Amino acid sequence: MTPRAFVQDLGDRLVVVNAFPERRNPLSPELYAAILDATARAGAEDRITSVILWGQGGFFCAGGDLNVLSERSTLSEAERRGHIDALHAVIHALRDCPKPVIAAVDGGAAGAGVSLAFACDFILAAEDAWFTAAYVKAGLVPDGGLTGTLSDVLPRAVVARMTLLGEPVAAQRLFDLGAVSDLAPPSGSRAAALALADRIAAGPGVAMQRIKRLLSTARHVDLPTQMNHERDAMAAALGSEEASEGIRAFLEKRRPDFKSLRARP
Repeated sequence: MTPRAFVQDLGDRLVVVNAFPERRNPLSPELYAAILDATARAGAEDRITSVILWGQGGFFCAGGDLNVLSERSTLSEAERRGHIDALHAVIHALRDCPKPVIAAVDGGAAGAGVSLAFACDFILAAEDAWFTAAYVKAGLVPDGGLTGTLSDVLPRAVVARMTLLGEPVAAQRLFDLGAVSDLAPPSGSRAAALALADRIAAGPGVAMQRIKRLLSTARHVDLPTQMNHERDAMAAALGSEEASEGIRAFLEKRRPDFKSLRARP
């Protein structure tokens, strides 16, 4: 039987496949394990330049299974907290992954599926996809960092309609607001994600890792502190092989060859 989630190794990228299409790809222990495995491998292996998340059967992720949540409602509050912490460990792994992470959203994302998508660096959504955080309709509240990530990228009025009223929002609307990176044709987010992964693989991987760290700290520190982080990162980058190749290529009016640097022993 096909596992509910697994990792495809495509050479310079890893794809986490949520493979439970008959249930619209809900959260599962298998999905958590696949994401944790892929992000850990991305951090440990130089050859891996990106991680992609997608769902089988034309839907990204339906979030928490309400049947499972009904069973958990009988647990103690400490036990319920533990299950939520397991989701939050996955969100941290996506946010902290040193390589770019891409969400390929066909069909839609619901509940904590939205949390997974917004924990990624890029969201590539089919133009007919939609996002819904309708926890409130079941008497629940968002988790997976969703109130924070939505509030970072969307106007308060949009977040309120999504979370307090449980209204779905079209991918086009989120793209127009700058929360979705790009739109793809219907059922086309996978191809768009693979094309973006090609662009990432051709770029300077170490510089991208430094940029990811800077983007992460920028949320939490004051400007002078962030400028110090930028100073240190720039000073290190300027002495790197990537910078040497990039500057030389610019001066020689040619494309830089960053891939060959990763291939060196």
